[in-house]
Amino acid sequence: MSRASVDIRRLVELVEAFPRQTVAVLADLVADEFVSGEIARVSREAPVLILRHRETQLLPGGGANAVNNLAALGARVLPVGVVGDDAAGRGLLEYFRRAKVDTRGIQRLRGWPTTTKTRFLAGWTHTTRQQVLRVDREPEGGLPAAAVKRLERAARAAASRAGALLLSDYGCGAVTPALARKLRAPIVTLDSRYAMLDYAGCALTAATPNEPELEALYGQRIGTNVARLETLATRLQRKLRLAALLVTRGKDGMALFERGRPPVHIPVHGGDEVADVTGAGDTVIAVFTLALAAGGSFSEAATLANYAGG
Repeated sequence: MSRASVDIRRLVELVEAFPRQTVAVLADLVADEFVSGEIARVSREAPVLILRHRETQLLPGGGANAVNNLAALGARVLPVGVVGDDAAGRGLLEYFRRAKVDTRGIQRLRGWPTTTKTRFLAGWTHTTRQQVLRVDREPEGGLPAAAVKRLERAARAAASRAGALLLSDYGCGAVTPALARKLRAPIVTLDSRYAMLDYAGCALTAATPNEPELEALYGQRIGTNVARLETLATRLQRKLRLAALLVTRGKDGMALFERGRPPVHIPVHGGDEVADVTGAGDTVIAVFTLALAAGGSFSEAATLANYAGG
């Protein structure tokens, strides 16, 4: 077991090269909606809080968050995905346009609901609001055949113009192993919430599962068992024929498995008391992919991703 060494000057050079990179992103686009309110009283109708509404905010979530992170880091981003012809879909498109993101690869489907996660946040005046409820709205069934064909054309076109392709699969139907097998790019990275093993046979460079996802794939608990972590990660790396596998481990940092090299364990950046994991995986794969596109090694890319995730 080894630990990553850091050359700060080299990392700075990579970050300075971010704005010169073009990254295509085939993604399940999710809208994260936050409804905030102050606690007014307890309802007489049921033992629940009544909130005085203060604001509603819509932000990119899921694969859309990875797109947003890439844009914020200065890269030229070519997103490909699907949203519905609804308020959430319109909100995501408008958000990207304000961020100067090219939205031509994003389809708007009539009658298709944009995957939306609505979080209700409650608190007293002058206190931090806490999440008290989440409501998810998701499409049922697969995409129409015509939409799948348009998605493939857009994904092929974006990948052909990019130095790297990021696949962000949240199980919403836009990103599938069948489509991924038809795509090629100099660098292809994968983040799949539920179906990573199904991507065997795709032309992948690297993947970034978190530890619970790795445990779920093989039905084994890792915990503090580093040997088991290395066994399962190596098995997944070989199954997908990856040049590198980066496993994120929350407060325990990350572990990088690179073909032909010993595993590298990267301590968590910042404190080990994790306050909020929302979006951390999207941040990690965005920075990891962008650093690779900029010419970074897997170790350099993982180190930068660790800083960003922290």
